[in-house]
Amino acid sequence: MWVGRHVGGPQVADPEELHRSSESSTGKGASSSPRVYLFSLLSVVSPCPFWESGFTSLPAMGVGDGIESHPPAEVYTDGNASRGRVEGKLKAMAVCWLLGNGSLICWNSMLTIGDYYGYLFPNYHPTRVLTLAYQPFALGTTAIMTYYEAKVNTRLRNLYGFTLFFISSLMVLILDLATSGRGGLGPYIGVCAIAGAFGLADGFVQGGIVGDLSFMDPDFIQSFFAGLAASGALTSALRVVTKAAFENSKNGLRKGAILFFAISAFFEFLCLLLYAFIFPKLPIVKYYRSKAAKEGSKTVTADLAAGGIQLPQNEDDGEGVKAQDRLSSKQLLLQNIDYALDLYLIYVLTLSIFPGFLAEDTGSHSLGSWYAIVLIAMYNVLDLVGRYTPLINCLRITSRRCLMVAIVARFLFIPAFYVTAKYGGQGWMILLTSLLGFTNGHLTVCVLTIAPQGYKGPEQNALGNLLVMCLLAGIFSGVVLDWLWLIGKGW
Repeated sequence: MWVGRHVGGPQVADPEELHRSSESSTGKGASSSPRVYLFSLLSVVSPCPFWESGFTSLPAMGVGDGIESHPPAEVYTDGNASRGRVEGKLKAMAVCWLLGNGSLICWNSMLTIGDYYGYLFPNYHPTRVLTLAYQPFALGTTAIMTYYEAKVNTRLRNLYGFTLFFISSLMVLILDLATSGRGGLGPYIGVCAIAGAFGLADGFVQGGIVGDLSFMDPDFIQSFFAGLAASGALTSALRVVTKAAFENSKNGLRKGAILFFAISAFFEFLCLLLYAFIFPKLPIVKYYRSKAAKEGSKTVTADLAAGGIQLPQNEDDGEGVKAQDRLSSKQLLLQNIDYALDLYLIYVLTLSIFPGFLAEDTGSHSLGSWYAIVLIAMYNVLDLVGRYTPLINCLRITSRRCLMVAIVARFLFIPAFYVTAKYGGQGWMILLTSLLGFTNGHLTVCVLTIAPQGYKGPEQNALGNLLVMCLLAGIFSGVVLDWLWLIGKGW
């Protein structure tokens, strides 16, 4: 990338961008002639990066008449953006993983300490009710954001979401400390309200992040959804540790719950900082966002500004036609109706079994109070593993027909779980739960990494939001259907 820099008066080109090895050409007020000679010599001996970047002449050197107090805004052009495309990918994937973790760690913490809430509120079925309090807010918010996705400031949307996650995590701690860990209807309503706040935050964040990542490298989507699963595995592992550590101590369940949400609050604050200050400044993220802006996307404007990118004015003026050429949300949904149905069916099945059925309807076994914890932990760990297996080419499903067949075949889990809960041993139940988690993670990543390919940036953002809405609709339907397991049990 080429921008003029004023250093001590003369306007010079950035030497690091001209040639990494030419440390002597920093140009701090010296005469311009030796520098011109040096760069002319270098152009003969070895090709300089600026020739490869599409520039046909040297920038003006030694001809400056003003001093700026700060460097000018960064301008991306077709020539220099190609370098940014490959820089910072691993860092971006790591940040996506952490953001995915932060998007669900609060909710997974609330689910994982379900035994604590079951102890406080034994008559209210907290595992099922909290999920029912969470999902309508998540789905409703996502639906509204999806409808207005082309006009929504994605940066503010995600920052609002992570801020709400952070505040709600603190509220769980405050509520528990204020009531001294007592049960009752009042604290129960408070916990349900916080679960609704988690759903509202999820509606902001998940669709916003997935839409944003849909026009970037597919590995970013995979990393984000691996982070979502990792939050479950992390909370399950932490739950095992806290249960073992506090099992014989007074108020052991409560101490574990407090530790959970203290860690969750810290994690949400970390994600807020990462998204606000680190992610928008990564070169590869700048590249994809500037590319989306050139294709007519208006949702990335604030993110580009946060990354210090200013698109050339003439490009801004000429993109109106491109913005009008994008497919509508309805057209995108009709073209990808099978992918939308795939995600709906994946999660309507999964949430009709996990976590309610696994927590309450699997009977009594030799593991005792550890049984439900082990089942949920195995689901979360295998869900995480399944979100990495699509990285192996021979395991990745790319055929739309094969994806649909595999997803419909998962409905065999319903009779399998019913028979196993009634007649099978705990080993069979653990195996089934592991398979449920693995197939959930693997098929989710297969669908979400394939679906956005072949569209322009604004269309990929819209499609990402639509697919997340279908995913959450499946979760909500599964949560409602989960209550059917209680038929004939006196509630």
